[in-house]
Amino acid sequence: MTYDIKEIFDLMDSPTKEDIELLTRAYTFASEAHKDHKRFSGEPYFTHLFETAKNLAGIKMGAVTISAGLLHDCIEDVGIKPEDLQKEFGDEILFLVNGVTKLGKLKYRGAERYAASLQKLFVSMSQDIRVLIIKLADRLHNMRTLEFVRPEKQVRIASETLEIFAPLAYRLGIRRLSCELEDLSFKYVYSKEAKMVQELLKQKSKENMPTLEKFVRSLKKTLAREQMTNIHTDYRLKGLYSTFRKLKKHNNDIEKIYDFLALRVFAETVADCYKILGIIHGVWRPLPGRIKDYIALPKPNGYQSLHTTVFTGDGGIVEIQIRTEEMHLNAEYGIASHISYKEQKGESNSKDAQVSWFRQFLPKTIPFVSASDNHKSCVINDDIPTWMKDLVEQQARAQAPNGIDEDVKADFFALRMFIFTPKGDVVDLPIDSTPIDFAYAIHSDIGNHTAGAKVNGRMVSLDTKLKNGEIVEIITKNSAKPSSKWLDMTKTNMAKKHIRSFVEEGNTKATKIMKPTKIFHFKSKDKKK
Repeated sequence: MTYDIKEIFDLMDSPTKEDIELLTRAYTFASEAHKDHKRFSGEPYFTHLFETAKNLAGIKMGAVTISAGLLHDCIEDVGIKPEDLQKEFGDEILFLVNGVTKLGKLKYRGAERYAASLQKLFVSMSQDIRVLIIKLADRLHNMRTLEFVRPEKQVRIASETLEIFAPLAYRLGIRRLSCELEDLSFKYVYSKEAKMVQELLKQKSKENMPTLEKFVRSLKKTLAREQMTNIHTDYRLKGLYSTFRKLKKHNNDIEKIYDFLALRVFAETVADCYKILGIIHGVWRPLPGRIKDYIALPKPNGYQSLHTTVFTGDGGIVEIQIRTEEMHLNAEYGIASHISYKEQKGESNSKDAQVSWFRQFLPKTIPFVSASDNHKSCVINDDIPTWMKDLVEQQARAQAPNGIDEDVKADFFALRMFIFTPKGDVVDLPIDSTPIDFAYAIHSDIGNHTAGAKVNGRMVSLDTKLKNGEIVEIITKNSAKPSSKWLDMTKTNMAKKHIRSFVEEGNTKATKIMKPTKIFHFKSKDKKK
């Protein structure tokens, strides 16, 4: 079987002479090292490495990361010595390959091994995000070829991908990876539901396409009359798993889902995006509650766009997403495109190489102490998102015997939202969190003394479900304390643990106070007269 390295070059953004030379060496080294190595399908193992490299090139990673993708299994699977790899490719590529090599044992070979491997995954990705991106590219090709794996193993690997890897890709803003990982996993984990959703999307696409095409023609004419000619459009069909999730949210009521097909309008500037939105609303009536400004308030993974849903006037309803080309690139590639930019400039080891762009969407960092013996300092690495550090710390504390702790999974891999303090600081919380979750996310003492909360300046009950972008103020009193009722009012397991701890400690103290004391009887003696 032959492989053409030019396929990788064609996917990259203007590779330099040095990039081509490095990739050619990595390609040759890997193909020679794995020449006798086969996959379960019987095809050469190098196919997997080549496809992993193509996946990395497809999300616009740089030559260093792509080379590490080609080489990522050579230490673990074919016994190449680390010192030989270092001599041939240098410290940086050795570091990346070593990082992914540790993750290469992330296989279902017993609960203890699985748990240890996941812990290595979290620690490695908290040190260099490129390790995680290589792992995601590796996992994507494994999912594309999962049919060659034993059926019982298919479900386990697909479940892991759906619960851990796809959400990680989403939180890094790499929708190009997360969407495909979701949909590939979905058909193994929920095979019956996947077939149902696939048929539904096929039907809805057929029904809605004529309305969409007619609307696009009318929209372009309307924008042209307003001198808005430097725009272009396309559409996207909603993903299988994304549709499934939305159906569950709306109790399988199809009529409440308007974005099976969504129209995208690309403008040159941010100002043009808002102008286009105004023009659209001046002609077509928007659905109440369906206008979302993700430009002013990006999603937690950095996604930016204006969303609106309008009545077309002929009985149809269309969702429209308005964004610039730069916003679209960020939505597709997320943090990967910014790492790539730095790699191409030869700055991949600099502090800004990881998340200089991404950091603008992240909450303020707080002191972090890793549970690992090798990372006990309180120094903040500004290059890594705060949630990643918190994930490493909480998973290490959990010490789950069967892999990832369920509480950690619920807190870190759920859909997220941004909530603001009155001073403008950002707190990243799971969807459906309440003011109590917000209070504990700031500090346990604030949570333990929460007496009330204001949302956008108005007093609300403590069980109010918060919405993305709201401003929350916590009112505290020294006399206020948690009760067991709060457990039903919270979403995050961090808050629940603090509440349980406080309640249990209070009960223990009360028990001590109420414990019967020994009664001593003294015989009275008559006083001498």
